[in-house]
Amino acid sequence: MAARTPRLRYYVYVVLLADTVWNEARFRRANPEYRFDKPCVYVGMTGLDPDLRFDRHKADIQANRYVREYGVRLMPELYEVFNPLPYDGARDMEVELGIGLREAGYAVWQA
Repeated sequence: MAARTPRLRYYVYVVLLADTVWNEARFRRANPEYRFDKPCVYVGMTGLDPDLRFDRHKADIQANRYVREYGVRLMPELYEVFNPLPYDGARDMEVELGIGLREAGYAVWQA
C-alpha cells in the first residue's frame, strides 16, 4: 500500500496587534527583547482560512484575548509563503515563525 500524502489544509497566520497591547504586563514579560521599531503580533495556526479565523477571534469565538481586544489586521506578507501545510507542518511552523519574528525584534504572543 502506498504511503498517504498529508493533506495540506492547515495555515499559519500573523495578526498585527495595536501598540496598546504593550500596556499588558503579561505581554511585556513575554517579550523582553522587543525592539520598539517593530510591531506587536500574534502568531497562530488554524484549519480555517486565516481571514475567517481572524473574524472568529474578533467575534469572540475560540478567541485569543489579545487578538480579540487588540487585533488590527492580518499580516499575510509574514506568512503566506508557508501556506498551506499538513497539520504537523503547521504546528511546527507556528513555533518557528514565532521564534523567527522574536529574533527579528517583534513582540510576539502565541497561544
